[in-house]
Amino acid sequence: MTDPLLPELLRLAQEAARRAGELLRDGRPADLAVAATKSSPIDVVTEMDIAAEKLITDVISDHRPDDGFLGEEGASSEGSSGIRWVIDPLDGTVNYLYGLPTWSVSIAAERDGERIVGVVAAPMRGETFHAVLGGGAWATGAWEGERRLTVRPAPPLDQALVSTGFNYVAEVKAHQAEVARQLIPLLRDIRRGGSAAVDLCDLAAGRLDGYYERGLNAWDVAAGDLIAREAGALTGGRPGERPSRDLTVAGTPGVFEPLQHHLETFGAWHD
Repeated sequence: MTDPLLPELLRLAQEAARRAGELLRDGRPADLAVAATKSSPIDVVTEMDIAAEKLITDVISDHRPDDGFLGEEGASSEGSSGIRWVIDPLDGTVNYLYGLPTWSVSIAAERDGERIVGVVAAPMRGETFHAVLGGGAWATGAWEGERRLTVRPAPPLDQALVSTGFNYVAEVKAHQAEVARQLIPLLRDIRRGGSAAVDLCDLAAGRLDGYYERGLNAWDVAAGDLIAREAGALTGGRPGERPSRDLTVAGTPGVFEPLQHHLETFGAWHD
């Protein structure tokens, strides 16, 4: 890590993610309620999403007041430093609302449009994942010290465990279910965890062979995409394209291309 800026950004992202994770874990009210909805009545925002994003932006701005922000809950500023923070303060809000443990805090830093730092904290699992561009992917958890992450050796596609997610708009979700129906006979199985950031980190940690989803935003994948790639995964969208709202695909080398091919054949990217 020869660039002196990278350790600074990593430490700041880790501190902000830790504090936001503690707020969400320890401050969750027993009567947690929906504060707003987004794409549909079941695509929800809670008061804790909003509070966590404010905490993160405050922590970062206190140290780096000239940086920009792009946050799921409305944080948006250009900044003047060339650094922009892409933040999902609570990825897996519905899981969080129901008391399920698979949710995370996702923070990435971009320099002139290139992702250079990513941190994903999963407080209920006691795990935090991080990566710096060119420096590998790492995690802390129940084990001692930091563990370097690497993807699993690629199995044949019919032995691959793949995760996905579903949209909150009914007609889009119905199409995604049809794609999954066609895909699942070709795989070992499909999982649906509920947090894109955690899925990408589980791919990096060797717990999945692949992942795909339609309708993701930059804040859903910014940190997890970097962590997965630094662990040896391939990521993209439709063939020859980068991840986008149309389609995000990630997988171990050997799984990524056939998975992407089948998703294209099945029209995973459109209604």
